[in-house]
Parts: sequence; structure tokens; C-alpha cells
Amino acid sequence: MQQAVYVVIAYLIGSIPIGVMLARLKGKDPRKTGSGNIGATNVMRTAGRALGIVTLFGDIAKGFLPTFIAIRCGMPKEVVAVIGFATFVGHLFPVFLKFRGGKGVATALGVYLAVGPIAIIPCFVVFVAILLIWRYVSLGSLAGAGIVPFAMYALKVPVEYVLLAFVIAAFVFIKHKDNIRRLIKGQENKIKFR
Repeated sequence: MQQAVYVVIAYLIGSIPIGVMLARLKGKDPRKTGSGNIGATNVMRTAGRALGIVTLFGDIAKGFLPTFIAIRCGMPKEVVAVIGFATFVGHLFPVFLKFRGGKGVATALGVYLAVGPIAIIPCFVVFVAILLIWRYVSLGSLAGAGIVPFAMYALKVPVEYVLLAFVIAAFVFIKHKDNIRRLIKGQENKIKFR
């Protein structure tokens, strides 16, 4: 019962729409501009670089804290995986935004930092390389999400977390379906470094 309550709490934490809340400080709503996404990249386009960066770290923290606390409390690995997934799903389908959320990449990163931080390194290298060469955040995110489960497996991360990473990767690709179409057509927006 206690673990079930914690799963619900993790989902509610994941549901906190940090990007929307921060953008409102400037009278903006990321759901109505740019890509319509509530994540850091669109908040950056909508409300400025500073709020975009804060959104990024806030979304990462949403994934990390509930998962890390579950590990520290000694919960079984399968329960930790469910808690991490609940947080991730909260960002994708937040109860506070009528279940219309973001794409979950930053929140997934937070979960991975708790369950398999070393596996993040090769994914981060690939993400940065793609960003510097092609300047597509979506392509870098997709590549990183796809590599994580294999990196975890190679590094002998517990199988419960490897399976979690595969499920999360599938959801990330589904949530990026429009980006994938635009990438194929050469119509995806590139990030500006200036």
C-alpha cells in the first residue's frame, strides 16, 4: 500500500508543468507558441534562454528525486522502475494539464541519473555531437533515448532498469512522431546558438 501511494506521488510530481509555470512569469504559454511543447526547448523559444534552462533542470529534477528517494529507501528494483516510469508518465500525461504534456526527455534523463548514471555518458556525447553538427535537439534526443537501454545493458545495470529504459525510449519515439516527420521532410526547426 505504501509503495502504491509513492507511485501516485511520483506521478503527481512528474505532472508538475514547470515550463508552463515559468513561462507564465513572462505572460507566455509554450503550449500556444512554437512547437506547442511544454519542455525546455520550446520554453526557451517562448520565454527566453534563462527560463528554458531552469525548465530543463526542473524537469530533470522531477525524474531524479522520486526515483533516487525510492532507491535510498531500499525499495525493490522493480518498484523503483515503476516509480521512475510513473514520474516520466506524469510529464507526458500530466493531470494538471488535462493529460497533455511534454515529450519526457529531460524527465527521463533524471530517472536515468538515479538508476544508471554512467550510462548517460555515451548518450550525452552522441546528443552533443548531433546538436553541434546538425543543430536538431529532437534528433539528438531521439538518438540519446535509443542508446540508453543498450548502454545500460552493456554496463550491466540491473535488468529492471534496462527494461524501463526500453519502455521509456519507445514512448519518447512515439511522442516525437511529428518531429520525425519534419526531420524526414527537412522541415524541423534548428536550435540557434547565438
